Amino acid sequence: MSRDLELPLGKRTRLYRLLEILPGFLSYFAVIALFVLSWISPVLGALYLLLMVAVVLVKAIGTAFRTIQGYQVVTRAGRVDWARRLGDLNDPHEAFERLRDQDNNSYGFAEHVQNLRLLSAMDGKGEPKPGDIYHAVIMVAYNEGLETLVPSVEAVRDTSFPNERIIFMLGYEERGGEEMEKNAKILKEKFKGVFKDFLLVKHPENLKGEIVGKGPNLTYAGEYLAEYVEKKRITKENVIVTSLDSDNRMSPKYLDYVAYEFLVRPNRQHYSYQPVSLFMNNIWEAPAPMRVIAVSNSFFNIVSTMRPHLLRNFASHSQPLAALEGMDFWSKRTIVEDGHQYWRSLFYFEGKYDVVPIHVPIYQDAVISETFVQTLKAQFVQLRRWDYGASDVAYVGSHLFSKKREMPFLPLFTKFVRLLDGHVTLAIMAPIVAFGGWVPMLMNWNSRGAVAWNLPNVVSFIQIIGMVGVIVTVAVSLKMLPKKPEKVKRNKLLMVLQWILMPVIAIVYTSAAAFYAQTRLMLGKYMEKFDVTKKVVKK
Repeated sequence: MSRDLELPLGKRTRLYRLLEILPGFLSYFAVIALFVLSWISPVLGALYLLLMVAVVLVKAIGTAFRTIQGYQVVTRAGRVDWARRLGDLNDPHEAFERLRDQDNNSYGFAEHVQNLRLLSAMDGKGEPKPGDIYHAVIMVAYNEGLETLVPSVEAVRDTSFPNERIIFMLGYEERGGEEMEKNAKILKEKFKGVFKDFLLVKHPENLKGEIVGKGPNLTYAGEYLAEYVEKKRITKENVIVTSLDSDNRMSPKYLDYVAYEFLVRPNRQHYSYQPVSLFMNNIWEAPAPMRVIAVSNSFFNIVSTMRPHLLRNFASHSQPLAALEGMDFWSKRTIVEDGHQYWRSLFYFEGKYDVVPIHVPIYQDAVISETFVQTLKAQFVQLRRWDYGASDVAYVGSHLFSKKREMPFLPLFTKFVRLLDGHVTLAIMAPIVAFGGWVPMLMNWNSRGAVAWNLPNVVSFIQIIGMVGVIVTVAVSLKMLPKKPEKVKRNKLLMVLQWILMPVIAIVYTSAAAFYAQTRLMLGKYMEKFDVTKKVVKK
């Protein structure tokens, strides 16, 4: 590898520590500023608050629009025969002549014809064909049971991509104990002969330079994969690696879709491929607060795929093996290796890197634990781990302000500001919108100024307008619900009524988890242990 892309372990530089403090400092400052400005003048406090609420309103309306747009795109992309489109790349000239005059309004058809035209003009010499592509699927596991693991492997087996060109790897943790070892061997025996190969890779515990997390497991498996591919004389540049959590069930069309997008790009090593993560596997069985969070996160992921210039890696994603090997695979020092992988790749390719949206889903579990109380706790633990992505602010900032910066200042500065803004907004908006309208009045209790006393009503009115985002989310979520299991008694009415919990959830979970993660960073109390979200299957 040409440069060190790893995060620091142990002592940080002064600049790095200041950047770690920055997200939490700005979040606390934004809340405190409302009180200070309101104390100085209720008008100043009101103007500050209205600016914040206006930003939320604009974002809510934009989110509602992109939610509808994203749902339509996911629905249309899911109807496409991606295996057939991939097959067209075997002879792009013949396929172009056959399709060029067709009147077809299916998703991406015009772009498909254009891709065929460009590939025909290039004559395809030296370029890989669909039959040259291999998919390597690395599913990581810690201590999950077969009721979780088996359906995830079956989903890979049931894709339309040829199983003889799928290398399946189960990367499991030694710290998972004898039960995990037993389950790994059962899986290998159960799926013997299904794929090109079913590989078991046990990640040892307590390796030097590693935190306890998913990234080290993925990297250990990735290194094993690189050796395996070399031994089998498979061209590394033609192998696409997909990382999966143990509860991930990919769309049957996912692997063909990724292979297609990979082949139509000339600089294909410079891209990763991001599906839509939908937390719908067990949505009917999950408690109401977890359902709201799961659906909200699902729609955030749908909206993200509609903004490719802002899209970053999340949870499951795919990337070429040659590129992964060049950058030493994933980080072994962060609990948010998925989002962090975007920045590693960006710096490795000196800014010439993008994430391609794949508009079909990989389904995941909503949080369920043994009891309701344990489930509430597990959900908070999961969100605070995700929100620890604020640690990337220091990582990106240290590259931005380095004399050895890998890419031009302005594009990286723009990405840095957006990253910082996203984490600060996540922390502050819910409490400010919920309670901010009362602050100017409380800080000027003896005043009878109209501004302070009427502000709660103004904010409430704006909140009602902003509810359009929630209404759209509710309507679309009902369309996306999987079939209700027979054992579940609740109906769709409860799936609507659950959204009255949204204000409480936004503060207790969304905001509190973000403040928790940012406060840990401020204090140098680093989160260096991946708290696994337990996968409980309701019987």
